Amino acid sequence: MPHVLLIEDDVSVRDGMELVLRRHGYDVSTAATGEAALALLADPAGPAAELAVLDLMLPGMDGFEVCRRLRAGGSTLPVIMLTARGDDSDIVHGLEAGADDYVVKPVTAAVLEARIRAALRRAEPSRSAQGEDHAGLGIDRAGLTVVKRGTAIALPPTELRLLLELSASPGRVFSREQLLESVWDHDFLGDSRLVDAAVGRLRAKIEDLPARPRYIQTVRGFGYRFGPV
Repeated sequence: MPHVLLIEDDVSVRDGMELVLRRHGYDVSTAATGEAALALLADPAGPAAELAVLDLMLPGMDGFEVCRRLRAGGSTLPVIMLTARGDDSDIVHGLEAGADDYVVKPVTAAVLEARIRAALRRAEPSRSAQGEDHAGLGIDRAGLTVVKRGTAIALPPTELRLLLELSASPGRVFSREQLLESVWDHDFLGDSRLVDAAVGRLRAKIEDLPARPRYIQTVRGFGYRFGPV
């Protein structure tokens, strides 16, 4: 069964979400603080979490810092953040910190479980195609690895799936809506900020000059396409 780490300081919310997830067949570990969550993930004898549901407003170390530390340490663990207000700045900052998706509390069991299933699917991209080289950027679709000039680049599942989707059709322009549907499985619950934030994080890792991208180009008014140029 997939193992979910639930990081939430509100006992009633945490207990309710844990019950819902267990009823849907997930193994669940919980943490009430960011520090406790990072300790659990760093413990070799701890649970092998396959996804984290992370509240942003935690006491002490908040969810933004937890996510930043995970990504800075090279973790590719899928992260769904929980925000109580749906505040635009919270959502943008959370996505920029490395979260893969978000839900606004209170969230229904159906929506939460759908977002988790979609995130876990993104963690297992298709392995059907062969390796490719794009002007120094190597993409191995079978091994699910990305190498730039001989150096491996660790990408969380959402960013890897986004790169695989764009690079499968070089030169093709993808709208944000198309990418939401194909990468996030959000055909009706989508938010274009998910795409923009993931593109920004991906550019920071694969581009020499993220402000002047060579591989992932913006087509203003339409969306994105894969180069390189």
